[in-house]
Amino acid sequence: MWSGGVRVIAFDDRGRLLMVRQDHAERVVWMVPGGGIEKGENAAQAAVREVREETGLAIDLGPMLFHVEEVSEERGQRFVNFFLADISGGEAVLGSDPEFDSEHQVLSELRFFSREEIAGLAHVYPEFLRDELWELLAQEESLGNACGEGRGAACFRAAGEQGSAATGRRCLRDAFRLRE
Repeated sequence: MWSGGVRVIAFDDRGRLLMVRQDHAERVVWMVPGGGIEKGENAAQAAVREVREETGLAIDLGPMLFHVEEVSEERGQRFVNFFLADISGGEAVLGSDPEFDSEHQVLSELRFFSREEIAGLAHVYPEFLRDELWELLAQEESLGNACGEGRGAACFRAAGEQGSAATGRRCLRDAFRLRE
């Protein structure tokens, strides 16, 4: 049986990626917020709930960027959907995982990271957050340039420089719709 999870890719107004740190006995891992899909909810609902629980932030959910599947003896069959989102409200504060009691929490820090800062982290899950995500943004920048001003990551980056990354992510969503 497959179990499902979600992760959310969201940027602050300076174009930095929202990440949380999980402390495990074997290592510390930085990742984007997310978690399991609970009974009775869909992936979109889980994504909104998980971000609120872990970060205190409200989001407007955008398109799914990645679908990752894993089949292993240790973890079984599982999938994780990675969504793009805009931060729409709330205050960035470290939350908790309701499935763990206060003595067993794994969330230990919340931060926004630039691509350069992510490159310097020892453990990032999944690894594609180091390069592939940013390469995708660069590809969308090319698509944006081909499709005209106001689309793709070019709009995202320009809007970030002008203090409105949310406008840029809406443009990035438009670019994804163009590819479908």
